[in-house]
Amino acid sequence: MVREPSFEIRQISANVDDLLGRSVDEVLNKDLSALIGIDQANLIRQAAATFGDLRQRNPLELTMAVRGYTRPFDALLHREPGGILLIEIEMAYGERPFSFPNTYQAVRNSVEELNRADGLGPLYDTAARAVRELTGFDRVMVYRYDRDYNGEVVAENKREDLNSFLGLHYPASDIPAQARAMYEKSWLRLISDVDYAPAPLVPPMDPDSGTPVDLTHATLRSVSPIHIEYLKNMGVRASMSISLLRHGRLWGLIACHHYAGPHLPPYGARAAAEFLGSTLSLRMVDRFDEDQLREQLAAQSLLSHLTAATHNDAEPLATTLLGVPSVLDLLPATGVVVNVGGEYGTLGSPPAPDHVAAIAAWARSTGEDIAVTECLSRDVPAVPVDPQIAAGALALNLPDDQYVIWFRDEAVRSVDWGGDPHNKAIAVQEGDQVRLSPRKSFDRWREVVDKCSEPWAPIQLESAEGLRANLVEELYRRTRSALRVAEVLQRSLLPESIPAVEGWELSADYRPAAGGRVGGDWYDAFELRDGRLVVLLGDVAGHGLAAAGTMAQLRNALRANLFAGAAPGTAISDLNSFSVHLMPRTFATVIVARIDIRTGHVEASSAGHLMPFITGSVDNTPTAAPIKLSPPIGVRGATYVTSEFVLEPGQFMVMFSDGLVERRTASIDEGLQRLASQLAASRDRRAPTVSAAMTPNDTDDDVTVISLGRR
Repeated sequence: MVREPSFEIRQISANVDDLLGRSVDEVLNKDLSALIGIDQANLIRQAAATFGDLRQRNPLELTMAVRGYTRPFDALLHREPGGILLIEIEMAYGERPFSFPNTYQAVRNSVEELNRADGLGPLYDTAARAVRELTGFDRVMVYRYDRDYNGEVVAENKREDLNSFLGLHYPASDIPAQARAMYEKSWLRLISDVDYAPAPLVPPMDPDSGTPVDLTHATLRSVSPIHIEYLKNMGVRASMSISLLRHGRLWGLIACHHYAGPHLPPYGARAAAEFLGSTLSLRMVDRFDEDQLREQLAAQSLLSHLTAATHNDAEPLATTLLGVPSVLDLLPATGVVVNVGGEYGTLGSPPAPDHVAAIAAWARSTGEDIAVTECLSRDVPAVPVDPQIAAGALALNLPDDQYVIWFRDEAVRSVDWGGDPHNKAIAVQEGDQVRLSPRKSFDRWREVVDKCSEPWAPIQLESAEGLRANLVEELYRRTRSALRVAEVLQRSLLPESIPAVEGWELSADYRPAAGGRVGGDWYDAFELRDGRLVVLLGDVAGHGLAAAGTMAQLRNALRANLFAGAAPGTAISDLNSFSVHLMPRTFATVIVARIDIRTGHVEASSAGHLMPFITGSVDNTPTAAPIKLSPPIGVRGATYVTSEFVLEPGQFMVMFSDGLVERRTASIDEGLQRLASQLAASRDRRAPTVSAAMTPNDTDDDVTVISLGRR
């Protein structure tokens, strides 16, 4: 450790003589050149003085004479607060000079495979194989952590003679919170020999501050003896781990083990493996988010169907919830009980009515809108329900002791642990931190988890929240006739007129749902001060007064952002942030287009909304507008981009809400195909004409169409 700018050595490891042939007394409190020579010290001074991240310059390639022999060394620089420069020096191995192109060349084929992978499984497998090929470890595993940081080995590449660890689980206590925090700050950790002798720093404390120096980012940092014993119990002689992060939090690890003896991959191989780990992290996040978005959109479509069904005043609420689709389609379960609006109904195989009543009473006692358990025997032990009928439950607590409760049967799961997870003595108390003792056995240990159901997934909980919000609103609507206020509010938000733009044809049409029920559609069209035209269309989930109030806030916030000059993607991003923080239960879709009326250049962004059709091309075949689909409004952390294209003379862009194409008796794809056929067959693409051709008189949802054509 040297102090900048003097480069005086203030602390040094006690093994300096073994590596560099200089005693501690010869170099401590001396200039860096006393240790490595003037020329090599100047190289480090120059690198440290260069602007930017020091890690981009690692390693510095040094050459030094040690006991009469000239040897190559790698120097790694880390800058810490307080003018401290940490310099790690290790013997150099492998190809030199080291460079990023060399690193990328080593993993290029693997990166291409990761980009082509069509699922998380192939991503994991490719990474395990590529890291083992790069580093030469006997075994490389990919760990995936659950929400509680229990780990599972999801991929493995190993020597053929080794037992497989694939599928083994490891308790969260294997990597305590303080270790996870370190993995989140430093991507790569290496132990080249578990029998190494730790070399203390001399002096042990920073002589200027009297505190320990922070070695978080040091590659050669000594590791806990607890972890060393842990590895020895497994027969591991060397190890390396690469962090896999999602949004800055530990998502998993690439763990490398070597059994044949000490193992030190050269810096270039380690850097290539670290690069591969960072690439895998990005691809995993992309794939996970894509999968989550697909599941979320599918769930939202089901919820929209159920929501629309509940607005049929001719049917009791319970009947609509148990129809097609049903609440069992929204949340997969073995049985469901609906006690709503004075009606009691069931689907599947729920428990006996007296057991249901007792579980409903427990759900109310929680004081939560939604009560959830995956283990009734643990949380409601007084109810002797057979776990083969109901082991877990999710209950919607509704006004006046009404409820909807889903039940899941027992999911007996065999969990293979790497050693007995209950044989982990957490014994040593260090202030407010706990250090764990290692397990003594690493044979496969099987634990059977019974009397519990499969857990309720986050997306399922979101769907349940959305359904509950709609049911509360619908119960209110059915018992109050004053919701005329909501209709007045919504209609006051629709534009009284739309701009007449020379050289363009703009039309809009709004039609309420059957019975004049208030839906969540809104649209807007206005000219900006610079002459550009803005058109947008949105749809808030739900109906009635709550939807109209939400619509008013979203519409006004979005209009203000756009009029202030924000690009569509930026305006929607700001709208989503506003919604997530101030209206956390809001769920809406919106599409925004900003058009340069002189050139036809369109800037557009979509938040979960159906893509507009562009029609009027040479063959008159409607095509989806080239706009990137992003998550709906209400998804925390979602990002939105602005797509660009040109609307040519003679072309129309037709924007529409889902009410135009969704029907209870047909899929949305069928509805989109009907709309495409209608647009291809008719030369009249004005919004009222499109709505009239597509919308029956008894539609379940309100319908909005905006048509914009360039003459």
